[in-house]
Amino acid sequence: MYELIQVAENSYYIDCPAKIGLYKLSDTEVLLIDSGSDKDAGKKVKKHLDEKGWTLKAIYNTHSNADHIGGNEYLQNQTGCKIYAPGIECDFTNHPILEPSYLYGGYPFGALRHKFLLAKESRAEYLTAENLPEGLEIINLPGHFFDMVGFRTADDVVYLADCLSSRATLDKYGIGVLYDVAAYIDTLEAVKNMKAKLFIPSHAEPAEDMTELAQYNIDKVKEISERITELCKEPLNFESILQKLFDLYGLTMTPQQYVLIGSTLRSYLSYLLDSGRLELKAENNMLLFKA
Repeated sequence: MYELIQVAENSYYIDCPAKIGLYKLSDTEVLLIDSGSDKDAGKKVKKHLDEKGWTLKAIYNTHSNADHIGGNEYLQNQTGCKIYAPGIECDFTNHPILEPSYLYGGYPFGALRHKFLLAKESRAEYLTAENLPEGLEIINLPGHFFDMVGFRTADDVVYLADCLSSRATLDKYGIGVLYDVAAYIDTLEAVKNMKAKLFIPSHAEPAEDMTELAQYNIDKVKEISERITELCKEPLNFESILQKLFDLYGLTMTPQQYVLIGSTLRSYLSYLLDSGRLELKAENNMLLFKA
């Protein structure tokens, strides 16, 4: 774990639960794509930098989930590096309390104010073309989170962030966390048509072709949409649908799973309402969803 793996002349990744990209700007200067889940991850990254004699110039965050920005604070304090993040992701990176607040829909209680959902604050700037170094190209990958991006390096390695999950993860947990279902499907369709020397997703194994895995993720989204629609043949409120989804996919209810899957369910319900597959009705002061 946390092994530094070279995949092209200047492109590397650090093998950890949310893979960290590393790109050499010169013989002595590097940038990171994401920073891992916490201070300990940052320390492991810093050890690689010190052993190689590399100076960290910047961290480019793909999005603001805590497992991708958790090492920001430590690395920025240790190296003085710049941090860049796209759009809304920059706001969440500067104010990480926004992530558990968004997921919960209000001020998060103590069990949600944990490093899994709440990273340490870091000083991020908005990612623009002007602060993108030579050799790095932005790829917009919305859907999983607000303004998520990936990056293509000059040696044709593409870092795909969280735009798809491994087969093993989908088979085990069933439901991946999503913000915008329609945008997510569009992103996966785009990934199917991408070409690169190597693709590095954050939560799946690197591969030269992502077509089959992207389609597997699309198929899973369609399956979940169908199951929610089936559940709503009779009018159901949100909590009832959530309970039935947990039962269907064999999930265990915890505060973290409640907010992650609950937020994702709300996104699916919006998607199904907007596409006309569900309708809303109010009954006995409850909002009900019906196919």
